[in-house]
Amino acid sequence: MQYFQVITKDGYILSIQRIPEGRSEAKSNVTKKKEPVIVQHGVFVDGATWFLNSPKQNLPMILANNGFDVWIPNTRGTKFSRKHTSLDPSNKTYWDWSWDELVTYEMPAIFDFISKQTGGQKIHYVGHSLGTLTALASLAEGKWENQVKSVALLSPVAYLSQMKSILGQIAARSLLSKGYILLRIPEFDVNVLPIVDFIKGICAHPGVNCNELFTALTGENCCLAPSAFNQFMEVGRQSTSARNMFHLAQNVQSGVLTKFDFMSPHLNFWHYGRPTPPVYNLSNIPKNVPIFMSYGGRDALSDVADVKRLLNQHFQNHEADKLSVQFIDNYAHADYAFGVNANDLVYNNVTSFFKRQW
Repeated sequence: MQYFQVITKDGYILSIQRIPEGRSEAKSNVTKKKEPVIVQHGVFVDGATWFLNSPKQNLPMILANNGFDVWIPNTRGTKFSRKHTSLDPSNKTYWDWSWDELVTYEMPAIFDFISKQTGGQKIHYVGHSLGTLTALASLAEGKWENQVKSVALLSPVAYLSQMKSILGQIAARSLLSKGYILLRIPEFDVNVLPIVDFIKGICAHPGVNCNELFTALTGENCCLAPSAFNQFMEVGRQSTSARNMFHLAQNVQSGVLTKFDFMSPHLNFWHYGRPTPPVYNLSNIPKNVPIFMSYGGRDALSDVADVKRLLNQHFQNHEADKLSVQFIDNYAHADYAFGVNANDLVYNNVTSFFKRQW
């Protein structure tokens, strides 16, 4: 495993891990140019959560053992990416970002860095949850057009208006009604008292059972190991920004994928030159980019209706041989990252899809 630092144009210093070779290759002297792939995590976790399962079951090692050059970024604000060229995480300005900034600054910096490290090769990308939202928005904005080779989206998130997660629905409503109070606590850290109290308030609502956190938020996951929750609580629970959560809540409420709404025509005009935030037009995603999507029938966040809306509205005219869609009836949101059988059901398909682009 190799470790690097990437500096974004807005000054965030990100850590990124690299697995340049698989286990079998480590014992041989064979060297060949390998295709790079980014494995991007979602919100409230970091790159370490991809490794909760054994090497034979986790996605980065499966890709490495299949001959890929694997790169695992850690998003700003998570444990290993809390540095900045001029700001400290104790400074509220450090947290003045939402997933807009991940699209505008973070992902381009990661792509540029890996491209330079690998001799300008085009890059495969696989993301889960928020990692799919940033990918879709990036492609719509034309940011990866000359750098990406193919894209795999696990539990694709774009529209969130139909999500069945009661915890997620109440959290979104609560954030919008109390959001500017929470924005005074810029780091959304589920371990600190104000956020803990906020979550307890949500858990007090009828129909919400926070004792089963994965189920309450992500749906009835079929295939997690009995130790998955404890492992997640030990390794996971990473911070994000309150503004990021507020932005996601706006997306839930509006049913439209827009940039962050500053809730003031004057502020929006100052940021965007218009009184309302611009829409991410996903129909601008290039029709010839190879895309693999996999979604689950029990996913309470990436709901089936929302995924079908994404496909019907923006991928009807995608080149047929460039789009591959998988549906797994009994899979929910966390199964895609932690499921003990995800290697057989999902990751092998991702690997095969990437290899078809060679």
